[in-house]
Amino acid sequence: MEIRKYQKSTDLLLRKAPFSRLVREVCETFSREHMMWQGYALMALQEVARTFLVRLFSDANLCAIHAKRVTLFPRDIQLARRIRGVEHM
Repeated sequence: MEIRKYQKSTDLLLRKAPFSRLVREVCETFSREHMMWQGYALMALQEVARTFLVRLFSDANLCAIHAKRVTLFPRDIQLARRIRGVEHM
């Protein structure tokens, strides 16, 4: 029931402020200078991250179904990442 609720909504699953803080924190670890972010850039990055994760979990779910399971295991996600070619992220 909860999954159907989220599938029908168009709201972001992660709130904007925590995601923005995370992006700024990651940027600080890779760059010493202070970077300014536009709101639209953060929204676009958040939408892309959501799309990536949804597709990754969808592929991992197919891996679990192929193994005749309904429970998603970490090895399903690892296999989906390996097949997609995003192992080293």
